[in-house]
Amino acid sequence: MSKVTRSDSKKSLGLEVNGGVFWPSIVLLIIAITLVLIYRESAEFYFGEIQAAVTSGMGWLFILSVNFFLGFSLYLAFGKFGDIRLGGKEARPEFSTSSWLAMLFSAGMGIGLLFYSIAEPITHFQTPPLGEPGTPEAARQAMNFTFLHYGFHPWATYAIVGLALGYFTYNRKLPLTVRSIFYPFLGERIHGPIGDGIDVLAVLATLFGLATSLGFGVSQIASGVHHVFPAIDNDVTTQISLIAGITGIATISVVTGVDKGVRILSEWNIRIALAIMLAVLFLGPTVFILGSYVQNTGSYLGNFLQMAFWNETYSPLNWQGDWTVFYWAWWISWAPFVGIFIARVSKGRTIREFMLGVLIVPSLLSFLWMSVFGSTALHQVLAGETAVAEAVANDMSTALFVFFEQLPFSTILSVVGILLVTGFFVTSSDSGSLVVDSLTSGGRVESPVGIRIFWALTEGTIAAVLLLGGGLQALQTGVIITGLPFALILLVMCYSLYRALSEELEEETKLSRTQQRKDYQQLVSELLAKRAVKKESQNPEKGKENL
Repeated sequence: MSKVTRSDSKKSLGLEVNGGVFWPSIVLLIIAITLVLIYRESAEFYFGEIQAAVTSGMGWLFILSVNFFLGFSLYLAFGKFGDIRLGGKEARPEFSTSSWLAMLFSAGMGIGLLFYSIAEPITHFQTPPLGEPGTPEAARQAMNFTFLHYGFHPWATYAIVGLALGYFTYNRKLPLTVRSIFYPFLGERIHGPIGDGIDVLAVLATLFGLATSLGFGVSQIASGVHHVFPAIDNDVTTQISLIAGITGIATISVVTGVDKGVRILSEWNIRIALAIMLAVLFLGPTVFILGSYVQNTGSYLGNFLQMAFWNETYSPLNWQGDWTVFYWAWWISWAPFVGIFIARVSKGRTIREFMLGVLIVPSLLSFLWMSVFGSTALHQVLAGETAVAEAVANDMSTALFVFFEQLPFSTILSVVGILLVTGFFVTSSDSGSLVVDSLTSGGRVESPVGIRIFWALTEGTIAAVLLLGGGLQALQTGVIITGLPFALILLVMCYSLYRALSEELEEETKLSRTQQRKDYQQLVSELLAKRAVKKESQNPEKGKENL
C-alpha cells in the first residue's frame, strides 16, 4: 500500500495557499456575485427557471445517488472493512464521544432543523404530494417525508465523504482535500490541474451550500427579532446587518480553531437545543408527542423503500423539485464541508464506529426533534388552531416563533430560539471557513489566520448577495447547480474508497499470513530445541560421549 506524505500548500502572491485552487475559486465567485448584482431584477426569474430545469431533468440522478450512498455506508459499517482504524492501529480518538457527536450534529443539520421543523410538516400536511390535504393520512405522510429528508440519507452522504477524506488523510498521509480521494485513480496527478479542478468544485459547492444555510438562518433570526421586538423591521437591511454582525462573531471563533471555538460552541448548541426541545416536550402535548415519535419512526421505516426511490414519474407535479431533490442537492453540496470537518475530528475511530456514529445517532436525534416540533405543530392545526398554518403559508421563517406563541413562556422560548439559531449560524460559518481554508491551502490542517478570516467574511458576503439577488430561491438554485456535478464526483469517490480499502485489507491479510508463518516456524524451532534438551537430560552419558 503506497503512502504519500505531501502538502499542496505553496506561496502564491505572498499567501500560503494553493494558487491553483485559491485564485480560480475567487475569480468564479466574483463573476457569480457580479452577475447577480448586475441582473438583480431578473435574477430571481432565471434562478427559478434553472432550478426547475435541473430538478425535472436530473432529479432521478440525485435520488439514485443518495440511495447508493446509504447502501454503501451500511456495507462499510457491517462489512469486512469495519475494523480498519482511521490513523492506523495505534491511533486513538482525539475527542470524547459526546463532544464528537455534538460537533457532527451542529455542523451537519443545525439551521435546517430549526428552519424546517415546523414549516416542512405543516407544508406537506397542507399540500401533500399524494392524497388529500388536511387529513390524518396527510399528517402521517408529512412526517414520513420530513424524516426522509433529515434521516439516514443525508447522514450517509456525509459519512461516505468524511470517511474517505479521513482514510486518505490519516492512513495514506495525503492532504486533507477532496482531490486526495482520487489517488487510486490519478496517482501523483492529484497534485496537478486535475486535482485543482476537483478542489475548486468542492470549494464552490461548500460555499453555496453554506450560503443557503446561512440565508435560511439569518431570515429566521430576523423574523424572531421582529417577533420579539416589533420595532425592528424584518427586511433585507436587517438581514444584511445580522449577517455582518454574526459573521464577525464567527470570524472570532474561527481564529481560535477547532479545539476551542468550534468544539465549545457545538457543545453549547447541543445543550441549548436539548433544553428547548425538552421544554416543548413538557409544555406541549407530551403523550401525543411521544406516541407520534414511535409511530413516525415505524411509519418511516415501513415505507422506507417506496419513499426513497419514488421520483414522481407518473405525476405532472414538480413537488420533489422543491423538496426532496433540493434536499439531496443541498446535502451533497454540504458533503465536502461536513465531510472534511467530520474527518478532522474523527481520527482514531474504526470504520464501524465511525459509520454507526455518524449514520445512526444524529438520525435518531433528528427524528426526535422533528417529532417534538413537527408533531406538536400538526396537533395544533388538527385541533383547529390556524396561526401556525397561516405563518407557514405567509413566511416560513416566522413559523417557529408563531409556534412558540401557542405554548406557555412563549417570549422566553422565542429568545432562546433566536440564540440557538445564531449559535448554529456561527458554528456552520466558522467550521465551514476552516474547511474552505483546508481546501484552498493544499490540505493544511492549521491554515494561516488571515486566510481563515478572509473565507469567513466571504461566506457572509455570498449569503448577503444571494439574498439581495433573489432571496431563498437564489440560494436553492445555487445549491442545486453545484450539487449536480458533485454528485457524480461522489459516486466515483465511492469506488475509489472501496478500491483503497480493499488494497489495505489485502496487504494486512498478507502481513498476517507472513507473521503466522514466522510464528509457526519459531514455535517449531522452540519445540525442537526443547525436545533436544529433554533427550539430553534423559541420557546424560550419551551427551558426555558426544563431548
